[in-house]
Amino acid sequence: MLFVYYPKCSTCMKAKKWLDEKGLEYEARDIRAENPAAEELRTWYEKSGLPLKKFFNTSGNLYKEMKLKDSLSEMPEEEQLRLLGTDGMLVKRPIVVDGDTVLVGFREKEWEILTQK
Repeated sequence: MLFVYYPKCSTCMKAKKWLDEKGLEYEARDIRAENPAAEELRTWYEKSGLPLKKFFNTSGNLYKEMKLKDSLSEMPEEEQLRLLGTDGMLVKRPIVVDGDTVLVGFREKEWEILTQK
């Protein structure tokens, strides 16, 4: 299982603690040090079944500075994926990838699926 997170994010730390408390093994990856590439993000997006907008950190400063709220809906998917691949701070986190399961953001009820594998 891959756990992609930002160490200074309180939600990511809650998610990490949850994984540890459940005794789940994972490979932790700092999104700032090793940003997911566009191709990797495409794979996760396709497996997740989520709208691509859910992969954007809409509350982040960079998202706001780039005024993506206004331009994202007009932007083609390929361009959105390329943009996400440029900076980890644009990507919603944490992300867990476990086989075909991809979870974006931490919602404990959703994450329970990880304990059933």
